[in-house]
Amino acid sequence: MVDNSAIVAAGADGGIQVLATNNCDLVIDMNGYFVQATTVQGPSGPQGPIGDTGPTGPAGPTGAIGPTGSAGATGPAGAIGAVGPTGLAGATGAIGPAGATGVAGPTGLSGAVGPAGSTGAVGPTGLTGATGPAGATGLAGPTGLTGAIGPAGLTGATGATGAAGAIGPTGLAGATGPAGSTGAVGPTGVAGAIGPTGLTGVAGPTGLTGAVGPAGSTGAVGPTGPAGATGAVGPTGLAGATGATGPAGTTGASGPTGLTGATGPAGGTGAIGPTGVTGATGPAGATGATGPTGPSGTIAFSDFFALMPPDNAATVGVGTDVSFPQNGPSSGSAIARTGVSAFNLSAIGTYQVTFQVSTTEPGQLILTLNGADLAYTVVGRATGTSQIAGMSLVTTSGVNSILTVRNPAGNSTALTLTPIAGGTRAVSAHLVITQVQ
Repeated sequence: MVDNSAIVAAGADGGIQVLATNNCDLVIDMNGYFVQATTVQGPSGPQGPIGDTGPTGPAGPTGAIGPTGSAGATGPAGAIGAVGPTGLAGATGAIGPAGATGVAGPTGLSGAVGPAGSTGAVGPTGLTGATGPAGATGLAGPTGLTGAIGPAGLTGATGATGAAGAIGPTGLAGATGPAGSTGAVGPTGVAGAIGPTGLTGVAGPTGLTGAVGPAGSTGAVGPTGPAGATGAVGPTGLAGATGATGPAGTTGASGPTGLTGATGPAGGTGAIGPTGVTGATGPAGATGATGPTGPSGTIAFSDFFALMPPDNAATVGVGTDVSFPQNGPSSGSAIARTGVSAFNLSAIGTYQVTFQVSTTEPGQLILTLNGADLAYTVVGRATGTSQIAGMSLVTTSGVNSILTVRNPAGNSTALTLTPIAGGTRAVSAHLVITQVQ
């Protein structure tokens, strides 16, 4: 890196010699190493003549300016110091040994398998598409050649019919003799063997395929069963120890610093003029209009709910999450579901979480964040038939944190989400999440 200018040449010993420099820093790549030489600051040259002062604008009621002192004489320029030799590059430090690999953390326990979802109703069978028109009949292939008819043999006299003997082997066919004159027609003899079949004619081209009829409508899809609970996240393994840092290479010797030139004497300071009169204070400005009211403290919100029946048809087992499979009002995707019982808080912040569930048995519910219980959020019911309801503030420390409502591990009772609780309508369970900071 060179600032301003420098002339550099190779020395007789293979080093670097700076022939001329003008206020520069020099960094050179020599044999794969970086060497830095700091140039000597030479003395300042004589000061050039001061240019004419431009006209001064009109001043306020300022006092008269005192006379300007005469400029001091500039001192003589100092001799340029010799550039010191470049220090040898330090040896590269050895690379420290690699740190040992940390022990792998134990595998987290598998989450309990969620209850199987109920089978959705079979949708109605689609209408059968209309049968397409029949394809055109293909052209008939050409008729095969007819084999030649052999000459008729002589008709022998009909002898008396003897007893049928055993059928002997068929003898070789003799050569056909010339055709004799046609004799009287005798009685019809035994039917001769059927001659070989003539060659089959070439098959005609296949007729065009008829148009496909329209497809029947698809039946409605049955409701999706609830998903199983997400297993707890296993602990993270210990980090491996950091390897030792290798020793640093030795620093090359610095060249001697050149002599600094003498500084010329400073010129005398002119007398300070008297301070001008302070101007009168202007009138106060009118108060501005009040700005519009800022937005409310709510940043994002979502409502998730279940209806019993048909949701949560199976009991919520110990260590299992409550399902809220249906979506209520929402401000967008900042708070969204990842399953029927797990919900993603996409931004780092503080969230107000409220929920209510009608249960048949006494029991407890707790919020979990990324699979870990939030102990301060436990709510329960010992007796009676009231709902189990909770309200808490939850602060996340990372993006995309997963929140659930769970029947805590260690309890003894699976919870039934009471269908048609207290009347004739399907009763709801709600989970409302609002980001407030």
